[in-house]
Amino acid sequence: MACLCYLRCVRKLWAPAQASQRLKVANLHRSVHQLQHKKVMAEEKPWALISEVGEQGYLEEMADLIKPHFHIISHKDFQQNPQLHGPKIQALLLWNGFPVVEPSLLGLLPSLKVVANGGVGIDHLDVPYINSLGVKVTNTPGVVSNATADIGMALLLASARKVVEGHQVAVDPKTTHIPQCLMGVEVSESTLGIIGMGHIGYKIAQRGKGFDMKILYHNRSRRSVEDEQAVGATYCENMDDLLKESDFVMLAVNLTPETTGLISHRQLSLMKPTATLVNVSRGLVVDQDALVKALQSGTIRAAALDVTYPEPLPRDHPLLGLPNVLITPHVGTNTLTTSLKMVQQMVDNAVAAVKGLTAPNEVKPK
Repeated sequence: MACLCYLRCVRKLWAPAQASQRLKVANLHRSVHQLQHKKVMAEEKPWALISEVGEQGYLEEMADLIKPHFHIISHKDFQQNPQLHGPKIQALLLWNGFPVVEPSLLGLLPSLKVVANGGVGIDHLDVPYINSLGVKVTNTPGVVSNATADIGMALLLASARKVVEGHQVAVDPKTTHIPQCLMGVEVSESTLGIIGMGHIGYKIAQRGKGFDMKILYHNRSRRSVEDEQAVGATYCENMDDLLKESDFVMLAVNLTPETTGLISHRQLSLMKPTATLVNVSRGLVVDQDALVKALQSGTIRAAALDVTYPEPLPRDHPLLGLPNVLITPHVGTNTLTTSLKMVQQMVDNAVAAVKGLTAPNEVKPK
């Protein structure tokens, strides 16, 4: 009887320990299973070629959006052994046009399924050729519109109100008075002519309405009456009419064979001598030699450019020495919020293409 009681006591005392041990074993099995699952998932992740993670490529926050879906390899590391890395690359993620997509690079990527471009413009890509290799091309429309419209209005305002010149006077140790040369031009209730009324152009119109500007626009096709009324825009079927009437001409077109050199000597001569040309599209949309002459001769008042050709301009280019030119280095989409949205859209496009699904923003050759 005493032995039986003893055994019962031992079992009571040992039961919690056994339960604890069983729980530990179960947790250990679960952990091992999760590690194995993660390892399998990691091995299944496709590979993507990028420019680099760093100052001239993707910020760490941006790269963090790619890593859950792709193993990434920088172009520099890829070049060390393209024969080893090339066959496993299924996605090429372009940021600021890099890595440059050339036939020599594409020839090293036999498993490539998609070129995912960060940004709307794809003028740097030979889409028909890339498609002929069985590779899709995607871009990131929509998410860039607000930031690009913002920089367009920022350039317009800075040029009109001589913000940069004012800053230089304000910080100059020799300044003792405010010179009259800082007299600017009125933005409110002036006339804004927008050439290219797509996503970005329409966002610019919305901002112009906030300044009580009269909005004119020229586009391949007319917007709906509802769209026009929402921003108070008037359609100009003839671009010449817009150029003659506008105080500010804003370029927001895609670069195509038709828009290359869209603004040249004749178009600039139609503008008011008090007018300002603002370009947030592509440098090649404007004949820069014609623009230099127009600015030097007083044909137009000023130019404010987020884009040039090439980028950056040669350091001795005449545009850089003109006092009535404001240039920013193609930073239209350069906000962290927009950049993260762009990368996420690139990833979504690339993941779909790699899986053989319809890419949300596939670019079709025209």
